[in-house]
Amino acid sequence: MFGRLLLLFLIIPVVELALLIKIGTMIGTLNTILLVIFTAFIGAYLVKTEGLNVMQRFQGNLNHGIFPAEEIFDGAMILVAGALLVTPGVLTDFVGFVLVIPPTRVVIKKFIRKFVEKRFVTTHINYPPPPPGDTRN
Repeated sequence: MFGRLLLLFLIIPVVELALLIKIGTMIGTLNTILLVIFTAFIGAYLVKTEGLNVMQRFQGNLNHGIFPAEEIFDGAMILVAGALLVTPGVLTDFVGFVLVIPPTRVVIKKFIRKFVEKRFVTTHINYPPPPPGDTRN
């Protein structure tokens, strides 16, 4: 696990740097810097608005006595998206935008659910009802 994370933290910056250099040669250094700054501001705005929407749904579900599982999942994805969008780079911005936009977030959530369902086994245990007059629970 540590090896995978180390590899991930080494590969992503190298790929980001290569992409920024390539884009810089195509559109110029100043335009590349402006692009990175622009995507950070747009990303921050989207994270803020989507985060507020999720918080409103979260609060609404709590007010109606519904556990806000979807909203917790959405909030976690938006949090990761925010971190990726303020990180300079084209690849991280792309992944961040995919995570913050609701239609693509739905697709990503389905993929993650299928992945988790394959990795974990769920068991159900049914207990008989307590005898009449039992007040322990």
